Amino acid sequence: MSEVTHAEAYARLAGVGPYGVSPGHALITMVEPHAGHERAYNRWYEDDHFIAGAMAMPWMYAGRRWVATRDLQLLRYPTESAVARPVTSGCYISTYWVTKGRYSEHIKWSVGINRRLNADDRVYRDRTHVFTAFHEHMATVYRDGVNGPRDFHALHYPYEGLVVEVIDTADAGQRSELLDWLCAEHLKERLPGSQVAMVMVFRPHPLPEDRMSYVKQVEGVESRLTLLWFLEQDPRGCWSESFTGLDSLVADRGLGSVELVAPFIPTLPGTDRYVDELR
Repeated sequence: MSEVTHAEAYARLAGVGPYGVSPGHALITMVEPHAGHERAYNRWYEDDHFIAGAMAMPWMYAGRRWVATRDLQLLRYPTESAVARPVTSGCYISTYWVTKGRYSEHIKWSVGINRRLNADDRVYRDRTHVFTAFHEHMATVYRDGVNGPRDFHALHYPYEGLVVEVIDTADAGQRSELLDWLCAEHLKERLPGSQVAMVMVFRPHPLPEDRMSYVKQVEGVESRLTLLWFLEQDPRGCWSESFTGLDSLVADRGLGSVELVAPFIPTLPGTDRYVDELR
């Protein structure tokens, strides 16, 4: 007997609703495999979860995994982070784009498939979610204007590095002020001549109440911005000139506190490269 899949509904669903290319939303998930489980966790994510738990979902149209080897972890700051405790925690991060206007549809599928994966014992337990949240895309600032890849290309283009910056503000009003300063002044001044091709700015969504119990509710929904800096160079090669002191720049403006600045490099899909360099 064939399994019921409701295939007849797919043609109807494809004919309605937004289907543009803009990354209206993102899933950003930073995870720490438990000690001794690094290789097994990586194999599970590469061989199963990246596909069945992410890329096979409706409206999630791009994804990429990144890793922080031990020397990259040691570049992170501030030491006392509201995001990662300790600040070196979270050696893998995955980033995914969700089509603009399709967040609610994607979330319904995401909750459903994760329930199924759990029931089928296809979820790796020996890991900790350090920073996992769906985000709404707020802005993109480009170094080269109209030249070069767009933000919807960012997870396909072979960027050599990613820096994740998380900034907390006092409230929603200050977050709006921070966003204006970032886009109108700070990023436009900092990107020219650098190895940073673009910076994408996001704000977090609250996770649904029926989320998996091992994923904690999102913090800072009204007061946080998450920045993804896409680099054309390994972050170790431009760290001192481009990424030190970001916390003091924000603090000096009175616009909030930088709670994480963390560099990553891309994983090599299908391999265990870097697994032995995490500790």
